[in-house]
Amino acid sequence: MLAKAVIQLSKTASDKNETWIALALKLYPIDAYRILEQLYVDSYFEESTLESAALIAGLEPNLIFTATATNDLEYRVVPLIHSASLTVYNQQQDANTRLWFKPSTSSEWLPTLALQWEPILGALSGSIVHLQPNTSYDIKLEYLDDTQVIDERLYSFQTRPNSPPIDPEKIYYLSDIYTGGQLNLTDLGIEGSEDGWALIIGDGPEIIASVEDYAAIDIGSQSYIKFENIMVKGGQKYGITAKDAHHLWIDGCNVSEFGRVGEDIRNGVAYETAESTSPINYDSGIYLRKTGVVTIENCEVHSPNGKANSWQYGHPYGPSAMLLWAYHSTEEYRGQYIIRNNRFYGTPEHRFNDVIESRSNFRPWGGFVRDSAIHNNYLAYANDDLVELDGGQSNVLFYDNELTQGFCGISVAPNMFGPSYIFNNYIHDLGDDRDKEWAAIKMGGLIARPAGITNLFENLIIINNNGVARSGVENDRTFWLNAQNNIIISKKRGGRGIYDQEFYQGSTFKNNIIYNTYNGAPYVEATIDDDFYHPWSEQADKINSIVNSDSTYYIESDTRFNIPNFSSSTSVIFSPAASTQLLSPVTTDSIEPINFYDKSITPFDNQDKNGDYLIEDNGYTIVLSGNAWKSIDLPYKVNLNTVIQLDVKTNGLGEIIGVAIEDDNKFTSNKLFKFAGRQPTSQNQFRSDLSDSFKTLTLPIGKFMAGMIDRLVFVLDEDSARNTLPEAQFKNVKIYDKPDIYTKTLQQYGTAPSTTEVDFSSAPISSFSNQDKDNNYVVTGGGDALTLYGNTWKSVKINHKITPQTLLEFEMKTNGAGEIAGMAFENDSRLTNSRLYKLDGRQKCQNDLFEYSSPGNLKPSPYLLANFQLQIWIE
Repeated sequence: MLAKAVIQLSKTASDKNETWIALALKLYPIDAYRILEQLYVDSYFEESTLESAALIAGLEPNLIFTATATNDLEYRVVPLIHSASLTVYNQQQDANTRLWFKPSTSSEWLPTLALQWEPILGALSGSIVHLQPNTSYDIKLEYLDDTQVIDERLYSFQTRPNSPPIDPEKIYYLSDIYTGGQLNLTDLGIEGSEDGWALIIGDGPEIIASVEDYAAIDIGSQSYIKFENIMVKGGQKYGITAKDAHHLWIDGCNVSEFGRVGEDIRNGVAYETAESTSPINYDSGIYLRKTGVVTIENCEVHSPNGKANSWQYGHPYGPSAMLLWAYHSTEEYRGQYIIRNNRFYGTPEHRFNDVIESRSNFRPWGGFVRDSAIHNNYLAYANDDLVELDGGQSNVLFYDNELTQGFCGISVAPNMFGPSYIFNNYIHDLGDDRDKEWAAIKMGGLIARPAGITNLFENLIIINNNGVARSGVENDRTFWLNAQNNIIISKKRGGRGIYDQEFYQGSTFKNNIIYNTYNGAPYVEATIDDDFYHPWSEQADKINSIVNSDSTYYIESDTRFNIPNFSSSTSVIFSPAASTQLLSPVTTDSIEPINFYDKSITPFDNQDKNGDYLIEDNGYTIVLSGNAWKSIDLPYKVNLNTVIQLDVKTNGLGEIIGVAIEDDNKFTSNKLFKFAGRQPTSQNQFRSDLSDSFKTLTLPIGKFMAGMIDRLVFVLDEDSARNTLPEAQFKNVKIYDKPDIYTKTLQQYGTAPSTTEVDFSSAPISSFSNQDKDNNYVVTGGGDALTLYGNTWKSVKINHKITPQTLLEFEMKTNGAGEIAGMAFENDSRLTNSRLYKLDGRQKCQNDLFEYSSPGNLKPSPYLLANFQLQIWIE
């Protein structure tokens, strides 16, 4: 209709064609590209006239005729490891469709969320989640007339494997290729291929940049490279950097001490020198420029040299943990980032600008661009955003993350393509270094930088100020949001659950728990339709139990609010019956051990050599001998509380006795849990005094991984020939979510408490700061006890959220001879006096909990740690 109106105006005053067209495009910015396409197809106007009008209206030049160019491309499927997107082109906005998927080996179709309208390219687009790696799937797209199927289209794809194929001729140990300073892959000529990636393995040396090196590792444009277990320090600007590269995999690396320090501070903002004309900005632990198809997992990025200013001095400038621009020059290599299982964090006094920062935020080719998954990460301490998803956002997924201590949590301002998905995240205790915050999620720019939808599902948000709030993008605060099944609790007087001043009619809000504890009622600024609120939004007792909960809360909701393929029973229960069943107390006695007669026993990877096995005890015991790695199928969704319990005994021989938890048939070193054996391993050692009698072991695998697994591998490794074969027996094998979370706290607060137990035999123990003079300690009691002698300060890393209800329980005894006996709670390796708690000793401290009284006696000592209101590493 609009295209016809423009043509009619042209007939009355053809000398103003550019004006008429530009006016229509400005008046209807969300539909502007569709209007332009129709005018192009009608061929009434010259292409140069259309292009000139589009530029006057502010449309992106490289998108002006993109839609017409996609007419020959019917659809695109982009699989990642645990998800995939489908985009179907040349569609109509009012198309009524339904989407299904299934593993190719199954006959049962599973429902998933319907495709959504993408107005820029005139497409229907969406994502499917919770998929298995390296698995073939089918998709069925149904077109409906009311409820009648009138057309059907089928697609197929295979998800990516959990690790890339490695060329055995291109495996490099760091000690063989690194001689100091910058590691430059272009100079070394290290690069792989699609069929065989290069692998660089950290085997001891640290990469430490020289003072003049702008980066510790420079990948350049080299591609098909995986880094594994490398310690990276330094770099004038970057720890790791690449430009115009693709197919990179960074696994288990630790990046720190990067970036510049300001010698000149002007109005609170750091400049490198007095002669510098620009503030220090964009320094980052990992900077990937015009680089796509990247996986970053199991990494830590922390401790930059510089720090960011707060909004008190204008827009924050300073370092980021990760800086990215995923717009590769080749379209097939754009986007496709997988960032999972990482910890990117600053400290309260030493914050990032953004933890994950993107470039070209106000452009469709900015940020992650498309088809990316950021999940199971911990992001903390920023003076601006904890993560920027801004830019294209076409099927960008952000889920299962924890975010804390930032001015804003997630920025999606603007979303220029969409759809994007933010689901099942825990956002809490926001605030910059002034303890100021704006919103958990900031949005805007729908009209100025059109036009993508953001989906917000089943997030737990507990903050002081706003939950979802408008943010200006070129003075436009309009956003397009589909929010359902979220919990949003604000604590300040002006904190709104939803702050939407423009009331865009395309947004929908369904079944959200929204509450302001200061007001004692929900507080929003949005269009309130039917089912806007979940009934608990007016129940203060439910709100109190949520506020006092940990990172997961179970709510009861009608089944009509189930979001197919996205809703997870770990965060939302869809009926009272299901809720009652899930929250019933569980005991390990009620959990049936694995019966090996019911399982297919197969050799694992290429590790199984000359090994054998037997099944005994009516199927409940597997006996390995020789060099045996045996795998069984075990599909299970691992969460923080998941454990594996089993009884193990050996004949005292073998290089490695343990288990591996995998999701494909490729060995991953950091998924091996070693119980015994003479061969040293770098990952997950749970050493035990195994002998010729069974010992029960409980393995907290949820502390080391999250998400779906599909197999359990029993490991007896022995590469050397011996007269006596090594033997290991595993029986009564159980996997379950730790039952002690269902205790009195569940009944009191309505949700499961979180418990962290310290096992000194498995936790890394290191010297703390410069305080550890004698380094004299011993671990006893199978890991239950740590004894210190002389002047010894030992650090143990434990990740646990401290709340006003957190209780520290322990037993302690001394001989009464020390100056300080106690504990410090730190988030770096420097001593902070206010975080040192003295329990005994003659030296005066800031926190004297009690004075020495009875040497030689174990004294139970519970202490509330209510003054710690943040997520910290306990050292």
